[in-house]
Amino acid sequence: MTDLAAVKRALAAQRIETPSWAFGNSGTRFKVFAQPGVPRTPHEKIADAAVVHRFTGVAPTVALHIPWDKVDDYAELTAYAKSLGVGVGAINTNVFQDDDYKLGSVTNPDPAVRRKATDHLLEAIGIMDQTGSRDLKLWFSDGINYPGQDDLTNRQDRLAAALRETYDRLGPDQRILLEYKLFEPAFYATDIPDWGTSYAHCLELGEKATVCIDTGHHAPGTNIEFIVAFLLRQKKLGAFDFNSRFYADDDLMAGAADPFQLFRIMYEIVRGGALDPAYGINFMLDQCHNIEAKIPAIIRSVMNIQEATAKALLVDRDALAAAQNSGDVLDSNAVLMDAYNTDVRPLLAEVRTDLGLDPDPVAAYKRSGYQEQIVADRVGGTQAGWGA
Repeated sequence: MTDLAAVKRALAAQRIETPSWAFGNSGTRFKVFAQPGVPRTPHEKIADAAVVHRFTGVAPTVALHIPWDKVDDYAELTAYAKSLGVGVGAINTNVFQDDDYKLGSVTNPDPAVRRKATDHLLEAIGIMDQTGSRDLKLWFSDGINYPGQDDLTNRQDRLAAALRETYDRLGPDQRILLEYKLFEPAFYATDIPDWGTSYAHCLELGEKATVCIDTGHHAPGTNIEFIVAFLLRQKKLGAFDFNSRFYADDDLMAGAADPFQLFRIMYEIVRGGALDPAYGINFMLDQCHNIEAKIPAIIRSVMNIQEATAKALLVDRDALAAAQNSGDVLDSNAVLMDAYNTDVRPLLAEVRTDLGLDPDPVAAYKRSGYQEQIVADRVGGTQAGWGA
C-alpha cells in the first residue's frame, strides 16, 4: 500500500529549477514574437522566476545563461535573488552564437577559436564562484554538415582537451552537467550526439562530471526512461532539461506532448531513490514560450512535472514487484497504469494548501495582477531574447 503522508512529504520537498531565458522573447528561425512585459534585464528575469516560486512553492532556483545574463556584479545579482526568495542555479554557457563558431567552438579546427571557447567555459566557472552555483551546464552545437568536412576523431580529441581543462578548474563542490543533442545545427555528425558520448566523456573526466538529459534531444521513439535507469545505476545522471517535443527539439512545455513519457521518466527517478534534492539531480526546465504567455506557461510546466511525479509516487511498488517476479505481464503493466490513470490534482491541491499556497497556482497568478503590473512597468529599453 502507498503511504499517502510520505507521498505528500516528497511532493512538498520537490525542487524544479526554472530557466532565465524562458522568460524572454523567443521563437523560430523565421520569427520571434515579442510580448508586452517581457524582462529587459537579468534582474527582471529573476523577479519573474521568484513569482513562479511564490505560486508553486517548488521552484526556488533560476538558471542563468551567459552572456545573456551577464552583469557587472554577480554577488549583487545573487543577493537580489535571495531578497526575492530564490537562488541562482546552474550557469549555462554559450559557445554557439558568435560568428567565430561557424565551424565549431571547442572542436573548431582553428586553435584560436578553441581557446576563445574554452576561456568562456572558464569564465563561467568564475561566475559560479561568485554566485555559489554548483552546476556548470555545457551544451555544444559543434558538429559538421558534410562527410569529410573535418576529422571525426580529431574533433573528439579537441573536445576532450577542452573538457579536461574546464574540469580541472572546478571547485570542490562544483560539477559539470554535460548535455547532448542528436542534431541541429549540425546535420551530418554532432560532436556530442547522444547520452553514450556524454557518458563516455564524463567517465573519462571523473566523478564531478555528470550527464544532463534534455527530453527533446533524442531520435523519435527513444526510450528515455531506460537512459534514466542506466545513468542512475552508474551514478552519472546529474540533471534534466525538461520540455516536450513532437518532431525534433521543439522546446514545448514539459508534459504537453507525451505526459505518459514524463510519468515513466519520473517513475524511474522515484524507483531509483533520486527524487530527494539531497540526491543531487537538478530538475530543470528548458523551454521556449514562443506564442503563449511566459509566466503562466512556466507555472503550468512545473505543475505538469508535479503531476507526473505524484503519479510515479503512487505506484504500488510491492504489487508491481510481486507481479514482475511472478512473470505476470498484464498485472505488472496494470499496476503502472492504475497509478498513471489516477487524478492527482486533488492530492497536489492538498500539498499546496499545506504549504500555505493557493491550490490553483495559475488562477492565483492571474488574480495577482502581476502580469498587468509588468506590462505597465516594463516600457522602453530592449527586451531580453533573440531576434529573427
